[in-house]
Amino acid sequence: MSKDAVPSAPVAARPEAARTPADAGDAGYSKDLKARHINMIAIGGAIGTGLFLGAGGRLHTAGPAFAVAYLVCGVFAFFVVRALGELVLYRPSSGSFVSYAREFLGEKGAYVAGWMYFLNWSTTGIADITAIALYTHYWSMFTSIPQWVLALIALAVVLAVNLISVKIFGEMEFWFSIVKVATLVAFMLIGIFLLATQHQVDGQTPGISVISDHGGLLPHGAMPAVLVMQGVIFAYAALELVGVAAGETAEPEKVVPRAVNSIMWRVGLFYVGSVVLLALLLPGSVYSADESPFVTVLSKIGIPAAGDVMNLVVLTAAMSSLNSGLYSTGRILRSMAMAGSAPKFTARMNRSQVPYGGILLTCGVCVLGVGLNYLVPSQAFEIVLNVASLGIVSTWVIIMICHLVFVRRARAGLVARPSFQLKFSPVTEIATIAFLLACLGMMWNDPDVGRKTLYLVPLLAALLIAGWFAVRRRVATHTDEELARLTK
Repeated sequence: MSKDAVPSAPVAARPEAARTPADAGDAGYSKDLKARHINMIAIGGAIGTGLFLGAGGRLHTAGPAFAVAYLVCGVFAFFVVRALGELVLYRPSSGSFVSYAREFLGEKGAYVAGWMYFLNWSTTGIADITAIALYTHYWSMFTSIPQWVLALIALAVVLAVNLISVKIFGEMEFWFSIVKVATLVAFMLIGIFLLATQHQVDGQTPGISVISDHGGLLPHGAMPAVLVMQGVIFAYAALELVGVAAGETAEPEKVVPRAVNSIMWRVGLFYVGSVVLLALLLPGSVYSADESPFVTVLSKIGIPAAGDVMNLVVLTAAMSSLNSGLYSTGRILRSMAMAGSAPKFTARMNRSQVPYGGILLTCGVCVLGVGLNYLVPSQAFEIVLNVASLGIVSTWVIIMICHLVFVRRARAGLVARPSFQLKFSPVTEIATIAFLLACLGMMWNDPDVGRKTLYLVPLLAALLIAGWFAVRRRVATHTDEELARLTK
């Protein structure tokens, strides 16, 4: 549908428009996701392998200031989700920000938003199955199984779950999130107990002295703390899932504001709080990228089987991420296919009202990741992680641009803003976009992987341009058909 089809309608006509989906891709979905599913999807999106595993290496690199990096990135991540939440309440859609890009930026904007999001989650999916295989190799009984075989098994299991029904997806995410939250709460209680009782950890008394005696807040200077922000942004990826999932809940106007507003305190408690505890318990130099920082602490105080328990939790986090990626790309690709900018088969749904075509396309890319695990098992994770960051930043930037246009049209009287709003527009959106682009630019300072990833930007731009010329006639045909239907 063209960018003018919905916004050009007067505000008074919105009740009439509500009887027909503003995005043809919204038709046919069940509304089986409950409030508890949406709330836990929001939590699960804010807690992943970036914290459970990646925090160790970044604490080692940046020191205690890593907690400040989490806080800063968390504030901007909240702005993105708050902006998306306002757009969801204006018009819930399973196409989420792709549907809003179509309305406010036109078909080209929706095309770029959708395919960059697909790039994000398909490459993240490769990172997830790689991580699952690596974590499974932790247990000796699985070490004889090749990494690529374990990656393929993980992909097959999560694919099967996604294809059954959205309700099964919601239940799976609910329990994955319960495991992650319970683990973090348990660790934080242990950490607070160690601090309160001054129980020694690895021969040192925990507290502020652990920071002050080992170089202070910035033991390696300010630059490492700034550079880790690019990785922290990846840790917050998946927060936008709230917007996608809202299209399959019966009462988005009640569920979404509660879920979005709770993200801020969850970020403060789980991310910043746990990293502060880690910094107070052990010096940053003790942590490493090869081990979960939580395992490092628990092993230092002699808790038996700490490694096994945390490895299981990190495995759960990776499975949760893969599960979410297949879910969201299936919905996004269906929205695009209904507009002509994605392959026709990705619009197909099964009897359980699951868009299996888009899910299978994402799985197809992940199968290429299985091949990557076969060819370069030691490098597969790092390669795809950096490519995924390009998709994440572009997705969040597009959400903020859509919100800017939405607010501008609301001030012109063309649309009505809901009561749930992102404050201080346009300053908030502009500041967020500038911050995200700065994080992308920081990759240049990493010559080994980051800089090579930025070299892909011209290639991706060329592919997007070529792809648009390939689909533009089909998109124009779909637009004309949709306009004809709406004007009958």
